[in-house]
Amino acid sequence: MTSRPLRAVTVLAAAAALSVTASTAFTASAASAHASRDTDRRTPRIVTAWAGAWNGTDPRALGALFTADGTYTDEAIAVTFRGRKEISGWKARADSLIANVHVTVRATRVEGDLVTVRAVYSGHLKGAPRPFAVPMTTVLDLDAHHCRIESDQDHYSLATVLSQSGLPADWTPPAG
Repeated sequence: MTSRPLRAVTVLAAAAALSVTASTAFTASAASAHASRDTDRRTPRIVTAWAGAWNGTDPRALGALFTADGTYTDEAIAVTFRGRKEISGWKARADSLIANVHVTVRATRVEGDLVTVRAVYSGHLKGAPRPFAVPMTTVLDLDAHHCRIESDQDHYSLATVLSQSGLPADWTPPAG
C-alpha cells in the first residue's frame, strides 16, 4: 500500500510534468504563430507579388514584375530569360508543362537590394506519374526603389523534381 506522502509526491510530480508539457506546447504554438506573423510582416510586397504571379494563370503578371531589361535564371536547367516578354514566355511554358505549378514562400531575408526567398516549388509535370514538391531558394535583386526585379535566380534540384515525379534522370520536356 502506498503511503500518503509518497502518493502526494507522485501526484505533484505528475501535475508538474503535465504543466511543463502544456506550457511547452503552448510556448511552441505561440512561437510558431509569432514566427508566422513575423515572416508575413517582413515579406516584401514584391515577393508576395512574385509568388502570386507564379501561382496565377496570367504569364504577363510575372513579366510585369521585372525591369524592362530584367533577367530570370533557372539554375536547375541552366537557362536565362531577358526582358519582360521572355520572362512571361517562360511562365507560359512552365504552365504548359506543369499542372498546378505553385510556389509557397517559407521565409525571406532582405539585405539591401537583395531578397533571398526560401520556398517550396511544387506541381505535377504533365505525363508524370506523381507530383513533386521541392525546396527552392530564389535570390531577387531589386531596383533602387524595391518595386521591380532586376534579376531572379532560382535554385532547386532538377534531379529531385524528376525523382519525385517518377521520371528518369535523363527526361526532357516535349518540344513546344
